[in-house]
Amino acid sequence: MNIQPFQARRNSLGSRALDVVLAGLGILFLSPVLLLVTLAILIESGRPIFFAQTRLGQDGRHFRLFKFRKFKKCAVESGRPLTVRGDDRMSPIGRILEITKLDELPQLYNILKGEMSIVGPRPESLAFADCFDDANRAVLAYRPGIFGPSQVAFRDEGALYPPGAEPARLYRQVLFPTKAQLDLAYYPKRTLLSDIGWILCGVLAVVGLYRTRGGLSLPATGPSSAMGAAGSRGELGRAPSFTVRI
Repeated sequence: MNIQPFQARRNSLGSRALDVVLAGLGILFLSPVLLLVTLAILIESGRPIFFAQTRLGQDGRHFRLFKFRKFKKCAVESGRPLTVRGDDRMSPIGRILEITKLDELPQLYNILKGEMSIVGPRPESLAFADCFDDANRAVLAYRPGIFGPSQVAFRDEGALYPPGAEPARLYRQVLFPTKAQLDLAYYPKRTLLSDIGWILCGVLAVVGLYRTRGGLSLPATGPSSAMGAAGSRGELGRAPSFTVRI
């Protein structure tokens, strides 16, 4: 009997069960927060409440990702696929949502639908579909999620774009390959227990209680492992130098 496929199926079923339970409980217990954010957006600038965008899901399938709208109604998003620190498109409420990551709560609905997981690589917009080349295409084998190694490492991604740099070019040449490196080091070896650890790390990172050394230092294959980073140089074509200890 081949144990490995059985183990993979068991982990997959356990992960899906965890997704459904946590997403359902999240919507139930966070419903007052969801209502408050909805009212705040309505009072500040009216509809639409949500921002919906087509993203790349598992195996490259397209799905509609939902977030609370954090940009002004007059902002033109299609020309700028990334959010940087001090982005002038954000509304006052949107800046709070960006800092607290409350804009991501509607993705619990995506998780219930089976389009996302609690733990998984971040779902990319179609603007960066070209980043999934031969070296990084394997990331698409996994269902995208809210928490995970690259999300914790890039908790404040908007601050990594130096003045004068072209954000989309920097993302393609430096940040995306680094994220893919982190994800591919973790997801092929993931366990249900390590996923729970990354959920805890992600929550702590959002509230400022999980610090990463050097700006990008984080565990590589689980919360108990260590990954050291020399830091982001902000130079095009030169990714941060990572030393992985497993």
